[in-house]
Amino acid sequence: MPLLQDRSTLLNQQGAVIWLTGLSGAGKSTLASSLDAALRERGIVSAILDGDQLRKGLCVDLGFSPEDRAENIRRAAEVAKLMASSGMIVICALISPFSKERELARASCLASHIPFVEIYINAPLSVCEQRDTKGLYKKARAGELTAFTGINSPYDSPTHPELELRTDLLSIDNCLGQLLDLVTKTMRLV
Repeated sequence: MPLLQDRSTLLNQQGAVIWLTGLSGAGKSTLASSLDAALRERGIVSAILDGDQLRKGLCVDLGFSPEDRAENIRRAAEVAKLMASSGMIVICALISPFSKERELARASCLASHIPFVEIYINAPLSVCEQRDTKGLYKKARAGELTAFTGINSPYDSPTHPELELRTDLLSIDNCLGQLLDLVTKTMRLV
């Protein structure tokens, strides 16, 4: 029995990568935590890879240049793929501003037969700025932060995500319900 199938059989589930992308403050981390808890309640093994946490450890050596951002996403995708290959549902909550890197992450997972689902956590910039608990948008607007996504660095909105959630229009419960539906349709129990 191939290793991937063997590990999935132990968990009675196939791993997958659920990639949440969107601006800072759009609700990625909130939805990732809610989805992780809901999956655990259903007996589904999952884990979160959060961009802020990765930058404190695995990616601490990276800045915010386009090259460093690309490497940050490459590392996150490789870790997610390794975790998913063990049968886990891996929820990645990363701004991941460039479509090229998100497509490379998708291609890497699919080449290893790991399902990959891109979810666009969408909220207008003005709403994200209102939600800014860390004060990052304020610092970016004041010129204290350079290369801040949405202010002085671009964000490539997904053109064909598997799901788009407008967190400025929908409740957390509504968003979570849609996420759960998609994840349960994407993963296969073995």
